[in-house]
Amino acid sequence: MSAAPTQLFPVCNPATGQVIEEIQLDRVADVDVAVRTARRALPAWAATPAGERAAILNRVSILIAEGAEEFARVETQQCGKPIRLSREFDIPVTVDNAAFFAGAARTLEGKASGEYSALHTSTIRREPVGVIGSIAPWNYPLNMAGWKIFPALAAGNTVVIKPAEITPLTTLMLAEAFAEAGLPDGVLTVLLGRGPDVGEALVGHSGVDMVSFTGSTPVGKRIAEIAARGPRRVHLELGGKAPFVVFDDADLEAAIHGAVAATLINGGQDCTAATRAYVQRPLFTKFVDGVAALMETVRMGDPEDPATDLGSLISVAQAERVHGFVDRALTAGARAACGGKKPEGAFYAPTLIVDAAQDSEIVQDEVFGPVLAALPFDTDDDGLALANDTRYGLAASAWTTDVFRAQRASREIAAGCVWINDHIPLISEMPHGGVKASGYGKDLSSYALEEYTTVKHVMSEITGVARKDWHRTVFAGGHHA
Repeated sequence: MSAAPTQLFPVCNPATGQVIEEIQLDRVADVDVAVRTARRALPAWAATPAGERAAILNRVSILIAEGAEEFARVETQQCGKPIRLSREFDIPVTVDNAAFFAGAARTLEGKASGEYSALHTSTIRREPVGVIGSIAPWNYPLNMAGWKIFPALAAGNTVVIKPAEITPLTTLMLAEAFAEAGLPDGVLTVLLGRGPDVGEALVGHSGVDMVSFTGSTPVGKRIAEIAARGPRRVHLELGGKAPFVVFDDADLEAAIHGAVAATLINGGQDCTAATRAYVQRPLFTKFVDGVAALMETVRMGDPEDPATDLGSLISVAQAERVHGFVDRALTAGARAACGGKKPEGAFYAPTLIVDAAQDSEIVQDEVFGPVLAALPFDTDDDGLALANDTRYGLAASAWTTDVFRAQRASREIAAGCVWINDHIPLISEMPHGGVKASGYGKDLSSYALEEYTTVKHVMSEITGVARKDWHRTVFAGGHHA
């Protein structure tokens, strides 16, 4: 990170309001220093053999695992998420992602060589894009930083990453792990600053070859607009409004437990969280009663207590924003089958909303809190149509014991990921990314590695003949010996 910061910024524990640490924010001018540093480091890193890049990523995976408890503690303190979530999800997933991309670095493939014309052999090279400007969100700071850094470095790019200024600490710890693992100077730089100044300066910098952003759809549109002036490649993972479709033959107990878990994970501050439950009418009342009863058992409290199920949201302002959605829905005639009232501070209780209209704000817009809206449907056609009736398309799930219903749902629901009889799990080997207003491009898997490469066609003449027959299309003497 560059020197001469201009201001201190307090990183606070949202559950307590206490300052954890003060960080020095970078200036807009520091963006140029960071990008130039990354560009100087690019040729050597791009030329580093894949095995050496893989060894560094493997070492980082080991270092995160060795420091798991400290990573988990800091992640919980800066986010307000339960320590169980940090210990059992955020950290192990990041360890696995680093290990996966270490392996993937050595298996990047192009199209097989072939003679597609009589005179040439063609091959495909996959090469690094260059300098990647990455902006990561506050809901999963360590995970999302890893999703951006690991594939980009594995493919031979250099990275300048800006974490959210309110949750930068585990990203800084990750950068320290890379330095300890032997990553050369300049290959990874962390910028600390706000989105409207440092973030936009990074996205618009002429030395950045690709922008990777995870966050809200409105900000994603702004990112795409700035990057298009380059133009430069853009990778966007944006908002979601995931449908949770329960058919009348579903395992009701599984659907109830799945809905509560998928709604409340990370306080609902997850773009893939279940937010709209569409339940076929014969099961609707039992589903609502079951979800409400289970939500009532959830233990909300101190995020650092292992017995806590639901910690705080990221800030008091976020909790008030969530309550605004709920309050407006109730005012418009919806009913809270559970929750619906705001506790003190940055906390928000699990909430189940029924009787909301399909076109209402709480059904259509991203709340980003522990709130589920449940609506009934009659026919399978109705359920799938309702699931698709949103501008988002990041994730969805279908709950049924009928293989044909499951296959139809997987085909017809417009989302980058459709789970069958589950909702939330992601794995390093399979891609994650959205359609429609949820963005484009893939994180995780070998598809993510490809996102950070360019495809180059190399065409080699194989006959040794100096004068080609096609030359006559340019000058008459081309075909003569």
